[in-house]
Amino acid sequence: MERSVKLEASLACANFRNLESDIAQLTAAKIDFLHIDIMDGKFVPNFALDFSIMQTARELCAIPQECHLMVVEPERYIDKTVASGAEYVGIHYEATYHVQRSLQQIRDAGAKAGIVLNPATPLTNLEYIMDDIDMITIMTVNPGFVGQKLIPAMLRKIKDTRTLLSATGHDNIEIQVDGNVSFQQIPEMVAAGATMLVGGTSSVFHKDYSIGEAIAAVRTIVKRAEAAQ
Repeated sequence: MERSVKLEASLACANFRNLESDIAQLTAAKIDFLHIDIMDGKFVPNFALDFSIMQTARELCAIPQECHLMVVEPERYIDKTVASGAEYVGIHYEATYHVQRSLQQIRDAGAKAGIVLNPATPLTNLEYIMDDIDMITIMTVNPGFVGQKLIPAMLRKIKDTRTLLSATGHDNIEIQVDGNVSFQQIPEMVAAGATMLVGGTSSVFHKDYSIGEAIAAVRTIVKRAEAAQ
């Protein structure tokens, strides 16, 4: 099955003193998605973004939004997240007692459902929810902070996820990678089977490049990685 790799910009890494300019550059570079991190300070030891940021981004551009809820009991926020414009909503397997119900809630609200796995969470937890998800997010770092180093075993986890999807007839499910999606790591992530890359400070918002330059560089790297398969 032919798969195209989509590039996302992690909005938490944008320059909020000049957000409109950053979003204009992302639009000009034809980024595929804005990745919106919402943190509650409880599921992860940090706070980030909120629904007003989603609305602001919606007013500034037409880039599709994908929202990552790093919150306890995400079912409390799913309907509002979708109403705020999210086309994908990812929830953590570890954050709710009723995973399948929450995934169905996302779809009932009109969005695509994503399940997010922390580094130590095994793929076996996916066995009975495969028909309920449109995207699997492999966290290659422990969530909550930008700028972390990739946990090496997560490259194998991406590959194992691709093997699982192919073996069970679920190749339509996207594999998103979140955490240290760097120029250096992207080839291995693509080779392992990733189809959605969340770029932050190590790629899309790299301090040594303009946003347009960084996105162009990522796309070149992705094309080379795809051609090598």
